[in-house]
Amino acid sequence: MNLNNLNKRTFNKRGLRYIPQLPGVYLYFDNKETPIYIGKSNNLRNRVSSYFSADLMAQTAKMISEVKKFSAINVGSELEALLLEARLINKFKPKYNVSLKDDKHPLYIRITQEIYPQVLTARRKEVEKAGMSFFGPFPSAGNVRWVLKFFRRIFPFSQHKLGKKPCLYSQMGLCNPCPNEIVKIQNNKRKQNLTKQYRQNVFFIKAILSGRFSFVERALEKKMKLLSKNKNYEEAAKIRDQLTKIKYITQPITPVSHFLKNPNLLEDIRQNELNKLSVFLKNFIDLKPQLSKIEAFDVAHLSGTKPTASMVTFVDGEPEKSLYRHFRITQIKGRSDTDSMAEVAKRRLKHLNDWGKPDLIIVDGGKAQVNVFKKIFKKTNIPIVGLAKSNERLVIPISKNALNTNNFVERVLPKGPARNLVQRLRNEAHRFARKYHHNLLQKILLQNF
Repeated sequence: MNLNNLNKRTFNKRGLRYIPQLPGVYLYFDNKETPIYIGKSNNLRNRVSSYFSADLMAQTAKMISEVKKFSAINVGSELEALLLEARLINKFKPKYNVSLKDDKHPLYIRITQEIYPQVLTARRKEVEKAGMSFFGPFPSAGNVRWVLKFFRRIFPFSQHKLGKKPCLYSQMGLCNPCPNEIVKIQNNKRKQNLTKQYRQNVFFIKAILSGRFSFVERALEKKMKLLSKNKNYEEAAKIRDQLTKIKYITQPITPVSHFLKNPNLLEDIRQNELNKLSVFLKNFIDLKPQLSKIEAFDVAHLSGTKPTASMVTFVDGEPEKSLYRHFRITQIKGRSDTDSMAEVAKRRLKHLNDWGKPDLIIVDGGKAQVNVFKKIFKKTNIPIVGLAKSNERLVIPISKNALNTNNFVERVLPKGPARNLVQRLRNEAHRFARKYHHNLLQKILLQNF
């Protein structure tokens, strides 16, 4: 990577407004424009602004006194930020990134070769030992813990030698089946099945760490279909949950080398997503020549209790959190999603001037939810589509008559840029609605305690 390609700004508070609230990597340069520190964050602006605090530790304050310029590279996820940070530190070896200069610090993930393999961590000096598989190195111990913590929730594994009692983590479902329990089983068939299940968990972890994401997904899908065919719906549901979590962490990841070649790559990716979604929708509805501002709405409730709704806004393909809104549903008919959507639509319509007018609205749901919004927004000419709960299926009204409920097309978004954008919108709206709903329920529980 040529550092001359980076947009370097003077390190002061005025430069903060140019930093997005997105995941990425930041680089600090001295007066010779040599990188002296490289870090990552899920929110670049908040992280860089924290260095202007008056309460810095001595070593950090010394580093900041040498910083003259800085750059930021946006990426799409925490995982991408982690990989890019490690690659840049390894390449430029900034003097204040001392953690990676110490050979004893970088950690690997190691998997032992036993009947019941353990998934552990290892220092650099242990890599040459026989009888283990190694993956890494990772930039810090925190990175390793993050990776293992996430994987263990999907594919439980052991971190202990065989003993007489089930381990503590087995009770939490994180070492399941626990090898200590398996070895005590007298029924040979059951023992073989549980051993196979445990070893398969470790096998899938190895495959993911090796980048074989598609292989793992296909294997799980095949297993889930077989269980469903045999009417073993409970076990099939467990596999489905594993698949959902796997797809979350293995959503399309851009190779780190691409960010090194083009620091503005994320902006290019997002623009391509918007263009693809625009082309897809223009087959059915009228859109602006340039799609930019998209709002997504979702309703959250638990059996009708304290229903809430969320509005999230993406501008140029990225979250604009200053435009997020929560809605507490107040009407008596709030138990119905369509009634809740109607209330939200009416309240949103009142703020077209001060909140701004979106280029597209996406509502969580099907024809009923789309019709509610379409009827209330009929004079605005804002295009509205629905996102059904299965297979990323868009519900698109194609009638010019806002009250006509019959003219819809339903199309599954093909895998690719447009689908990636809609998935991020849906997931963010869902997360934001659930967060507010859980906060309200927590207040009720505390009041009744």
